[in-house]
Amino acid sequence: MKQPNILFMISHDTGRHLGCYGEQVKSPTLDKMAQDGVRFDKFYCPAPQCSPSRGSILTGKYPHNNGLIGLAHYEFSLDENVKTMPMLFGEGGYDTSLIGFSHETIGQEERGTWSSRTKLGYDNFIEVEGSRAPDVARSTINFLKQQAESDDKKPFFANVGFWETHRKFEEYEPYADDPDTVHVPDYLPDTPSIRKEISLLNGSVKVMDDSIQQILQGLEESGLKENTIVIFTTDHGIAFPRAKGTMKEAGLETALIMSGPSWLSQGSVRKELLCNVDLLPTLLELGGIEVKDDFDGKSFAKLLQTNEEETIRDDFFFEMTWHDDYHPMRGIRTAHYSYVKNFEDGPKVYIPMDIHSSISGKDVREQYYVPNDAEELYDLEADPFEENNLIHSREHQQIAFELRERVEKWMKETNDPLLNGPVNGIASAKWAVEKKEGRAYLDRSTFESNKG
Repeated sequence: MKQPNILFMISHDTGRHLGCYGEQVKSPTLDKMAQDGVRFDKFYCPAPQCSPSRGSILTGKYPHNNGLIGLAHYEFSLDENVKTMPMLFGEGGYDTSLIGFSHETIGQEERGTWSSRTKLGYDNFIEVEGSRAPDVARSTINFLKQQAESDDKKPFFANVGFWETHRKFEEYEPYADDPDTVHVPDYLPDTPSIRKEISLLNGSVKVMDDSIQQILQGLEESGLKENTIVIFTTDHGIAFPRAKGTMKEAGLETALIMSGPSWLSQGSVRKELLCNVDLLPTLLELGGIEVKDDFDGKSFAKLLQTNEEETIRDDFFFEMTWHDDYHPMRGIRTAHYSYVKNFEDGPKVYIPMDIHSSISGKDVREQYYVPNDAEELYDLEADPFEENNLIHSREHQQIAFELRERVEKWMKETNDPLLNGPVNGIASAKWAVEKKEGRAYLDRSTFESNKG
């Protein structure tokens, strides 16, 4: 069988905030893609922040196993000996291209470098200033035209990255919904500020969705559609409090929609538990490239070619070390439970700086900036919003013990750097200002003395 082209599209901070996932937002292009292809409803990232999640997609490995345990532009990077998705597709006979946004580096890079571009293994890098979706779409359509006209018969792998739906949202004001009509997630307070920012987020989704429609139309007009697998995914949850940067459902949830040649399933919804480390071995298998055994991920290619239920994994590990501040956490998620271990004193709910400083962030600081618990355990069936910590529940001590043991074993077997103590990194300078002005969490003793 002829190797298929791979058109891989990834957005920024979108989670599952799409109409086809039941959200009140207009995303007709992605909704139709889901209707015609395969939608995955339990697809998660292993790290609820940009670079570590994206690095896991590129390598099929958890962040501390590939080295990218913090933000790329804060000097974290993939280990140089790690094989990336474009490297492996290149070795498998593909022409590889990066179009638009990327937030991964490999090897030593200067602070402020967002992407290593061709050093990541891409044959070509097509820069798009600002990486806004309409501009990325135009570049991608030109790329597809060139592929169709080329005499080179190699299949292509193209990673297409959109800036959307990252903050700041103000530029999407012309496309925003009426704040009075938006749906506020149940895990957030219903305030005017949060409604306003959700309306802007919805505008960002609309712009991205329309751009994807143009790309898909360009793919069809190029004549390449029949032999191209199209993927749309997201890196982590939406950039709102208690989502991005947290180990909760809203932080770890990601969309995955796939469509393509007639041999792929059509109009199906998969409920199997999956993690984004599973994407690389899956795409390699679909591309006819040998899948080696050194991935943390597991191929779910069979789910794309049958409607039968099949368990791929029973659980996945998740982690956070650095974002724009140090907030080390490790955990495991099964279909029924989520276990989290916090390694440092910190706020009960970490909020990245871009969210902290937003009008939505201001509405939740008092509630979230209280001391965290050393461990957390949630029953995801009885408590889907993970509000009732069961770690001290007598009836749940056995499950807490088992999940704790699994996390500790995983950390030891993978030489997790947290086992050697605190991990060095660089915090955003803005946090020092916020702490000085009393707008951020300081530490447990200060909180308790202020409370007293």
